[in-house]
Amino acid sequence: MKDDATLRADAQRNRERILAAAEEVFLERGANVVLDEVAKRAGVGVATLYRRFPTREDLLAAAYSARFETFAETSRRRDAELDPVSALRLYLEELVQHTNVYRGLAASLGTVLQVGTPGCAATSKEGLRLLERAQRAGVVRLDVTFDDLVCVATAISLATGQHTSSKVRISHLVDMFTEGMVVR
Repeated sequence: MKDDATLRADAQRNRERILAAAEEVFLERGANVVLDEVAKRAGVGVATLYRRFPTREDLLAAAYSARFETFAETSRRRDAELDPVSALRLYLEELVQHTNVYRGLAASLGTVLQVGTPGCAATSKEGLRLLERAQRAGVVRLDVTFDDLVCVATAISLATGQHTSSKVRISHLVDMFTEGMVVR
């Protein structure tokens, strides 16, 4: 796949239309929508969509990249204000909340974060940084991995995606996990 900077002007316009359509469709119908609907809304053929975004996860990651970049930057900016456990706990809670923006994204979260968009890379890097910070401080178990955080975020997202009081439920479930990873 070509870098955005090397795309022809018409290819760049198609890419932008596909991402705008994906955002609309994912917000309206969820991450599991048939991608033909995204192509139709963008006014491009399905082959054009798949040429730009070979998998659903590639499209989800690209559509969500800016949100993930903002999320990671917000986490980095508040770093000095929070102790290592609180920072990691808040990161996990907000990751779950972000995952629930597109209904159904939770099932693909681990794969989406590995796609390598700037936002996915920033989110993964920030989570790993926070985890390592807490482990170096001796307050989080050394056997906890970033993949563990993603698994927990996925599970909590799946459990709370349709819940009417999801923020309270998310906070409760994140607290339970955080208690389990803290060194006693």
